Amino acid sequence: MTTPIRKIGFIGAGNMTQSIVGGMVASGYPADHIFVSNPSTAKLDKLKNELNVQTSQDNVEIAEAAEVIVLAVKPQLMADVCEHLRTTVTDLESKLIVSIAAGIRFDKYRNYLNEDIRMIRVMPNTPSLVGEGLSGLVSDDRATSADCDFIEHTFNGVGKSVWVENEDQLDILGAVAGSGPAYFFEFMATLQKAAEALGFDLDKAREMVQQTALGAAKMASHSDLELADLRSQVTSKGGSTAKGVEVYQQANLEQISADAVRAAVKRNQEMAELF
Repeated sequence: MTTPIRKIGFIGAGNMTQSIVGGMVASGYPADHIFVSNPSTAKLDKLKNELNVQTSQDNVEIAEAAEVIVLAVKPQLMADVCEHLRTTVTDLESKLIVSIAAGIRFDKYRNYLNEDIRMIRVMPNTPSLVGEGLSGLVSDDRATSADCDFIEHTFNGVGKSVWVENEDQLDILGAVAGSGPAYFFEFMATLQKAAEALGFDLDKAREMVQQTALGAAKMASHSDLELADLRSQVTSKGGSTAKGVEVYQQANLEQISADAVRAAVKRNQEMAELF
């Protein structure tokens, strides 16, 4: 059965909203059912001109028009934005509230908005823009199965989604999948610089790195082998790859990754207390 289309409004038009909305439209979601608000006319004009979605600088106008309200503002702005919605939007408890903000938990949103709201939290990542996103989903005990199906279907339109058991797990998923693209870009940038330092120009160095990363990701997605086993398959004993991998192992890359994820999880937890 096809998941019914709902009018969905995004409060905030930052990079993540642009990624999600762009992916939704590209996957066939009707643009006239997507509403976006933001203080910046430049961001709204870009979305309107490129995707033909409905836009407004008025959060309340967008929230009133929508059946699903996606809160896509920075955590430090969330309390003020929600307070304005709570005091001005009619029948707020009849709408599904979705948040894509890191850290802020259901109980805070009930304080900000209304004790009777029903809600789903989503942790998407920026590859949603190219249809390769990974979104973590967790619902409160008031969201219906139809709500969950709709949000899963929506975010599957920009990649893949996975339900987690609780908000603690969403913090961890955010630290891996939400922040993960930045980790990979950082690593790719270092490989590019290494190639440039050895004589390649920027364009060729980047092409080598990004195509290799793309190929490795596709190999992983098409294989049932563990990632460590895939690494072993391309690492001939005593060869050049083995020497390169040895350098990473000596630097304890595994511990570096563990420390990075824990630092991101800790920050998510801090934001749950701050905002």
